[in-house]
Amino acid sequence: MTDNPFTALTAIAAPAILTNACSVLALGTSNRVARVVDRTRVVVAELTHLERGTAGHKGRLAQIERLGTRSDLLVRALRTIYAALGGFAASALLAAIGGSAAFYDQPILSRLAALVGLVVGLFALGALVTGCALMVAETRLALLSVRQQVDEAIADAVGVDTTPRQGVLAQRTP
Repeated sequence: MTDNPFTALTAIAAPAILTNACSVLALGTSNRVARVVDRTRVVVAELTHLERGTAGHKGRLAQIERLGTRSDLLVRALRTIYAALGGFAASALLAAIGGSAAFYDQPILSRLAALVGLVVGLFALGALVTGCALMVAETRLALLSVRQQVDEAIADAVGVDTTPRQGVLAQRTP
């Protein structure tokens, strides 16, 4: 092995940086959960003031359904991001153990720590990618809701009745 104690630090750096990235992503995802909860409360309050069967009522029902799906996606994303966070932290710890074992001439422990650290790091990377994919899916739903709100605002402004799935802008295009 090597007599340089800084070799272990280079093996620890990547999982440590990814641990920080996961922490920031988890914080942002938690904020999105809070925004979905707040938006759900607003839409439910609006729904109580709308007459059943109207386009606005149907639109709010569609939004509530999407908000439920968004909250499910966000909780799943948080779960996988936290798993990635734990995995990267464990990988960094295993790298430190492996580096220490190499420094003290324990090649079997060093190699075992490196192998387990690599497996855990790959698991964490997969969890991070999965969490990001869930966030993309949630963002698409959020943008769909924004598009619906824009269509409803335009419909109200020009006096056109529209359904949740068929917006004013879609009606204008041939």
